[in-house]
Order: sequence, then C-alpha cells, then structure tokens
Amino acid sequence: MKERIGIFVGSFNPFTIGHDSIVRRSFPLFDRLIIGVVGDHVSKPGIPPATERMKAIEDLYRDEPRIEVKPYYGLAVDFAREVGAQFIVKGVRSVKDFEYEREQADINRQLTNGQVETILLYSEPQFSSISSSMVRELQHFEVDVEPYLPKRK
Repeated sequence: MKERIGIFVGSFNPFTIGHDSIVRRSFPLFDRLIIGVVGDHVSKPGIPPATERMKAIEDLYRDEPRIEVKPYYGLAVDFAREVGAQFIVKGVRSVKDFEYEREQADINRQLTNGQVETILLYSEPQFSSISSSMVRELQHFEVDVEPYLPKRK
C-alpha cells in the first residue's frame, strides 16, 4: 500500500497551540506529515528567517519520527508534488476561514487533476480565536504569549 503523506503549510510566525492541535489531530490520518514552512522569499515585514521558524517546530516534534519540517517556496500543490504528498491539511477556525480554504481546495484539485486532496480540520473551540497575527500583536504590546505557544510533551 502506498505511504499516505500529508503536508501542513504556513508561515508559522509563530507556530501556535492551534497549529500544534491540527498537527497532533492529523497523526492518525497519515504515515508521514511534512510541515512546510514558507521560505525567506516571502515579503512579510519582520518575519524571522525560515531556519529559525523551522527550528522551533523541529524542536517541538523531535521525538515524533512521522514529522518532517521543510522550507517551501511557491504553491502548496507544487510542494505537495515535490514531496510526494497526496493530502494538504488545513486548519479552519471560522466561516471566513472555511470559505477561503474551500476555494483554495477547489483550485488545488483542478491544478493536480484530483491527485492532491485537501483535508480541513476544524479548530478545537478553545483555539478558535488564536492566530499567529494575534500572538504577534500581543508580543508588540509586551504581553506574555507563552500560553499561546506549544510546549514539548
């Protein structure tokens, strides 16, 4: 049987407890999950280097052999093809997220002739208000953001 490979992609600036929840809940679905971190080509002011963002995620999952962390550039479907993934995992917090991800999934399916499927995992209720941008905003105002960042288990 073919290995089931999923990707979970984002800028992860920073990687939050909401992201961690999606990753951990996707474990039973795949033989391997590759976390794709948007590379340094992205033009987002103040974004830490990809290597720094990747290291934080690698440290978090260092005891989980099914997880790989890699940089990616370009479209998620191209990254999926590059690593041999059949699935893209996306987290959905709201109706707004759902509509955006539904449209992306449709286009991705068209671009891959149905070879890459998108799986939407709904946010656990306690994480539905947590986003990387919210964490960055709190950091800007010097609020302790540790409660919103995952800890190694």
